[in-house]
Amino acid sequence: MSHDWKAQRAETFETFAEMAGEVSLPKSAVVYYQFYAENIDPDWAAVEKALKAKGFKTERDEEEGLIVASIGPIPVTPDSIWEQEKIATEAVLDAEFFPDGWEMTTEE
Repeated sequence: MSHDWKAQRAETFETFAEMAGEVSLPKSAVVYYQFYAENIDPDWAAVEKALKAKGFKTERDEEEGLIVASIGPIPVTPDSIWEQEKIATEAVLDAEFFPDGWEMTTEE
């Protein structure tokens, strides 16, 4: 099954618009992208290596089958968030990890 990039992008832009309507967003932030493993025994090392090669820091939660890829601070715009989300998603799809949203934090 091929990945639905159009739907993923639309969801990112929709999430951003909802957030912008609810809170005052910073100019820049560290963004955390969440990916869940499709398999019960994923290749964690390969996924972390692929993400780190693209400039992301990683945290894994093997019990949840989750890896979090963070980057930034980056500009808080839907385009910037989507650009990095797409890069991270491309890095993990072959290892059968799938995106499940993002969040952000600021240094403030």
